[in-house]
Amino acid sequence: MSRTHLVVIPSYNTGPRLAETVAAARAAWPAVWVVVDGSTDGSAAPLREVADPGFRLIERPVNGGKGAALRDALEAAAAAGFTHALAMDADGQHPADRIPDFMAASAARPEAMVLGTPVFGPEAPLLRVRGRRVSNWWTGLETLWCTRGGEPIRDSLYGFRVYPIAPLLAVMRRNPWMRRYDFDAEAAVRLAWRGVPALNIPAAVRYLTPAEGGISHFRYGRDNLLLTGMHTRLMLGFLLRLPALLLRRVRA
Repeated sequence: MSRTHLVVIPSYNTGPRLAETVAAARAAWPAVWVVVDGSTDGSAAPLREVADPGFRLIERPVNGGKGAALRDALEAAAAAGFTHALAMDADGQHPADRIPDFMAASAARPEAMVLGTPVFGPEAPLLRVRGRRVSNWWTGLETLWCTRGGEPIRDSLYGFRVYPIAPLLAVMRRNPWMRRYDFDAEAAVRLAWRGVPALNIPAAVRYLTPAEGGISHFRYGRDNLLLTGMHTRLMLGFLLRLPALLLRRVRA
């Protein structure tokens, strides 16, 4: 699987946590690529010294967002012959020790997207835990009758996932969105629309304190506004697809 499946870690100003996350990922999987997305904190410097054929560092000069960083890596990965990518955050929230489990699930069902379902600890901000329920509800509606061969999308925002590269790139090349905080939810919905089944696997998520090196670029007002716009256009897309979905249901 190390020739078909790789780990991709996008990062923006995550400080020393980036090197720690990369080390944990490399201990769990031999092919790990990092995209430093216009960081200004010097966090890329230690990674330039890594001499490993399975490791690659991509440095973007200007911050473009998580989706933009992932697309750069996916385009290069597809050209290198990889077929699947596990995306994980650089800030230490995602469990690197679960990488082999998610890759194995992907190898067993290569046509599927393997989605992490977050298991929150007691330190998780209640507002974040409850707030994601809104996005999950809309995602369930937008993907109604799109679960053939798979499961409903249990969580739309957890970014610890394995994507089939080809269909995800096809989606991203066709629209100008999915570049920032809207990436995770929109990627899952649009892949479901393309017939990519979902598999859900529970995985822990950690919310680190500043003393532990935790860094968050989430902004409640800005990013919730971005999600609102995203779900608005996805609902419009769902309504356009609705007659064909209903006809398919009647014929079934």
